[in-house]
Parts: sequence; structure tokens; C-alpha cells
Amino acid sequence: MFKKILVPVDPAETGFAAEALAKASQFARDYGSKIHLMAVCPEVQSFVASQLPEGWQKREFEETSKILDTIAGDLDVPEGTVDLTVRMGSVYHEVIEEAERASCDLVLMTSHKPGLSTYFIGSNAAHIVRHAPCSVMVLRAG
Repeated sequence: MFKKILVPVDPAETGFAAEALAKASQFARDYGSKIHLMAVCPEVQSFVASQLPEGWQKREFEETSKILDTIAGDLDVPEGTVDLTVRMGSVYHEVIEEAERASCDLVLMTSHKPGLSTYFIGSNAAHIVRHAPCSVMVLRAG
């Protein structure tokens, strides 16, 4: 089956990834897959960043890492199965780069039901499906 599964998690909406995390955990238990959790912190324009308190970016990375640590600790998988990373940038670009960098063979994610705006500007899931260096499984959110 899959050896290393990348599961992107939105730190502001962690519950949204529950189905993807459950499926990745099932693969880990059934097939010995490794789970690579990742979160992407959005880039902030330099003008805005200059108005933020010193050290804000480091704190954002630390808080996001704590969120991923909590999620990883709650997964029902053998110890040593989960690793994590936090990146900064646009979601789809960072997910695609991380999948390649970490040698993942599956990106497993949940997607919102597409709305009209998605058809014009595209969604992160759609970009990832088109450009990922590996297989992508998209679970539709209820």
C-alpha cells in the first residue's frame, strides 16, 4: 500500500482534517504506513509583517507545531509512526513541495464541497491533485 502519507492540516480548523487523519491512521495500522503531518502558515506581506510584534513568526511556528504535536499524540497509531513539519507560504505550493521533499507516496486530505468561486479561482485540493508528485486521495467533507 502506501509507505508515507502526507496529511495537510489547517491549524485554524483542525477538526476539518478528522476524516483524513482517521484514514491515514487506518493505513498506518493496517499496512505500516508512516504519517507525515504538515501545516502551512500563510505568508504575510512585508508591510503587515513590519507592524507585527518582534518574534511573531517564531511564535506562530511554535504554536502551530504544538497543535500538530497534539494531533499526532491523539492518533491511534504505533509510536514513531508520525512526524510533522510546519511551512510558510501558499497551501497548495507548500504541500506539493513537501510531498516531494519528504518522499511521500500519497497526499491524503479533506476538501470542502466546491462552490461557484472554486470553479473560477480553483481550490487548494484541485491544485494539489493536478500537480502533486504522487497519488492524492481527496475525501469530501460532509
